[in-house]
Formats: sequence, C-alpha cells, structure tokens
Amino acid sequence: MSAINVVEENVETKAGKKMVKYSSSEGFQSFSEEERAAYVKVFNSSLADDPVCKKYLPIDPDSNEVFEKLKDGVLLCKLINKAVPGTIDDRVINVKDKMNIFLQVENLNLAISAAKSIGCQVVSIHPETFMENKNVMTLGILWQVVKQVVMGEITLKNYPQLVRLLKDGEQLSDLLKLSPEDLLLRWFNYHLKAANYPHEIHNFSDDIKDSEKYTILLNQLDKEKCDKSALDESDHLKRAEKVLHNAKKLGAESYITPKDVVSGNTKLNTLFTAAIFNACPGLDPPTEQELYDAAKLLDDDIEGGREERAFRMWINSLGLDGVYVNNLYEESKDGVLLLKVLDRVKPGSVNWKIVDKNPKNPFKATANCQEVIDASKKSDFKIVGIGAADIHEGNKKYILAIVWQLMRAHTLEIIGNKSEEELVQWGNERVPDDLKIKSLKEKKLKNSLYFIEIMKSIEPRAINWDLVIRDKDDDESLANNAKYCISIARKLGATVFLVWEDIKEVKNRLLLTFLASLYDVGVKYKPVQ
Repeated sequence: MSAINVVEENVETKAGKKMVKYSSSEGFQSFSEEERAAYVKVFNSSLADDPVCKKYLPIDPDSNEVFEKLKDGVLLCKLINKAVPGTIDDRVINVKDKMNIFLQVENLNLAISAAKSIGCQVVSIHPETFMENKNVMTLGILWQVVKQVVMGEITLKNYPQLVRLLKDGEQLSDLLKLSPEDLLLRWFNYHLKAANYPHEIHNFSDDIKDSEKYTILLNQLDKEKCDKSALDESDHLKRAEKVLHNAKKLGAESYITPKDVVSGNTKLNTLFTAAIFNACPGLDPPTEQELYDAAKLLDDDIEGGREERAFRMWINSLGLDGVYVNNLYEESKDGVLLLKVLDRVKPGSVNWKIVDKNPKNPFKATANCQEVIDASKKSDFKIVGIGAADIHEGNKKYILAIVWQLMRAHTLEIIGNKSEEELVQWGNERVPDDLKIKSLKEKKLKNSLYFIEIMKSIEPRAINWDLVIRDKDDDESLANNAKYCISIARKLGATVFLVWEDIKEVKNRLLLTFLASLYDVGVKYKPVQ
C-alpha cells in the first residue's frame, strides 16, 4: 500500500476516458471510472444486509454518487468493519438522518483513524478530503479498504489448505511472508500447472488480458461448470464475457467488466481473482500434521500475537516506500525491515553502505541484523542480551522488544518527547480524584473510565454517558467500555493501534501509546461548531 498525493485530475486518455492521476510510493498512477464503479459494487454487495446502510444503497456505480454518500462517514465506517470486524464499535457511529458538521466530522475521523489501525496508509487524508470532493484521495483510501474486504481473509490461518502452495525447500513460515496478492499469484499458477498449462502469470495485468489463463483456471477448478469454449473466441472482449459468466457459476462476485479484463487493469483483476479464490479455492485439505504445524506457527502466543499486530499496523501506517508488513517476525529476519523503521524513527542511525538490501544468504542477512543491533545501540535503545542471530532466527520476544522501543520513541517524539510520568500527570489533571493514577500499570485502568474522562475534557460532546458502565467490572462491562473508549478516541482523531483487550488487561506498553495519542489530540484539538 502507498501514500497518495494528488498530481492531476480529469486527465483525458487516448480512449476518451476520464482518469485521475496521483503520485505514490508505487510510482505515477491513475484511478479510472471503472475502478470507482468496482469499488461501488463492493459497497453494494458487502453492506446490502446492514440495516443502517439501506438508506444509502444501492449506489449507482456509473455515477459519482458514491462521493456524496461518503460525506457523513457512515458507509466508510461500515466498510472498515466489514474488512476487519470489530474495528469500530457500531454504537459510536452517528447515524442520524440529518447530521450537522460536528457529527459528520466525528464519523470521518473515526473512519480515517480506524483505517490506519488496520494497516491502511492514509497520509494527508482528513475529513475535508471527503467533504470537499477530493475524489482522487477518496478513491485512494477506498482502494485500500476494498482490497481488505475482498482479500483480507486470504491467509494461512483462514485457509490452511494454502500449504499446498509451498515450493520445494520452503517451510510454512515462508508463506507467512507473502501478501494476499502474492498468494493469489502463486495459487493461480498452481492451478495452471495442475492443468498442464505451459506458462505462468507474473502479474494481474498484461498476463491475463486475453482471458486464456482465466479460462484454464476456471476449467481446472470445475470442469463441469466451466468449459473452455471461451478459447474458441478470437475476440478478447467476448472471451472475457464468457470468463465472467463462468466465474459467476462458481459463485464469484464480478466487480469488474469484460473491458476491465481486456484492458489489464491490475487492481480490478486482482479483485476478480480474489473473488474466484474466495468462491472456490480448489485446494486439497491439509493433513492432520500440516494442521498441527500451522496451528503451532500461528497460535502459539496469543498475547504476543496482539502485540505483533499492533506493531505491524504501526509500521504499515508509516508510509515507508516498498513496505507493507504481513508478518512481523518472518519479515524481520533479514534485518532490512527493521533498518528501514530505525532510519525513519532515528534518521542517520543506519549505515546503509554496509547493508545488503536484498540478502541472498544467511550470512548477509545476519550481517544486516548486526547493523540493527548497532544502530539500535547508537540510538540509545536497550538491546541487552539480544544478538544478530536472535533476529535472524525470528525470536519473537526479542523482535517485539526492539519494535516496541521504536514505536515508543516515534510516539513520544510526536508529542515532544514527554515522559510517561509527564503524560500521567497530564491525564490526572483531567480526571476526578478517584480515577487518578500513579502509573499505567494500575489495575483500575481496566474499566476505561480514566481515558473516557480525559476525552470528556477534550470534547464533552463526544461522550454518550448512557453507553458508559461505571459500577460494574464483569468481563462484558469491561469489554464494552474498552470498545467504546477506543472508538471515541478515533472519533477525536487519535491514532490508535491497541485493541480493547489491551485496556481490559492493562497492557501498560500499549496504554502508553494510547495516552500519548490522547495527549496529541488534546494539544491540537479544535472544536467543530
């Protein structure tokens, strides 16, 4: 994923189509009307059963209607929850028929902050982006959320049969490094090979424009429903029509048109391939041993898994060129990722002259990991007992320790390098006496009231006290308060990477980043009238 900056709008193409162009870490690119139409179709299909969305849907995919309907933030909040269920507490979304500017801005802040928390890069995206018809930027964030809706479930955890895609000499951990796009490419080629087709695809653009490989793929998945008669068509447009027709037989959503296939639109063909996968993976189930190995790899540390996710989403939000982390532990092993983050947090700390950015062997990867150690020490991070080999071997405890210090330094730098003690003092000045704390390790924080009172001091209108539970500390009450607390923080524009369990269980490291984000909001907050 990439940060987006507008370059030029309404550029006429040779075909007479209007496109919008932007620059990003992926280079100079454009969004077309066809892409807008596809994203609208995802809205229409994904949110059709949501009662709150009924007044917005269906949206006409062939018009700019979607931009008007996004202005109050409701649809975007709902789509984010579809991408990663539970990201936003539905109780917090303002759903009145006629909302004032304050309520709309709240919703949009909530959606933008939530998008960042699930790994979207939303540099330069603000409520005004949607309210002032900055459609290029809007489509940029929509693409990232839509991609997660359609492709977010394509993981080894959700589809253990993906073990079938392992190549000779690879281990399960190698699959964890792959993005959903890479998994889809590998899956596509797996079935082409199974069908004795002589060629592979290397992209979702030029390699599939003639629909030949799509035809082979669908036939391999289901020979009875999907014949290969499309290959008899010399007209590529008609061939693409047959491909979409066959895909529909398998239950695959067609977010695209035959023209999109023939034009080789990468984004839309990626969505289409994902839809085919979701409808019919066509992979043999894993053996009991493979299931056991996968479960051990994925679920052996639930708490560490939560921290890994928070740190991973934080790294993804930084907008580093060429960086999108799918698995923190695996992608840290060659040192390059950690060095890029170090260089962002502590510029000049990394000696890039001795770094191999594409190490081909363990020796070079370990040398990179040693530079991680050296640069961390140069930056005054605590690296006691951690060696280069620990990083290269994917030691979870030590990798989390390093990334936590990076995240902490980055977070505190944003707020002027305040100490934890100073942040606690700032918070205590804004809460009743019975909620004051001495440190972020105190168990009384588990009910979220400390943080809710701080947010009340920033913007009283943001809190609906009818939804706050003051006098119970059972698990359900604590969970409800924590979920509400996080979504209110996002309404105020706070960047939040922890999850509700972290508050309930008083995970002081992540609570520090949370309190720092509230401080940042409190200092910068300008009330909307």
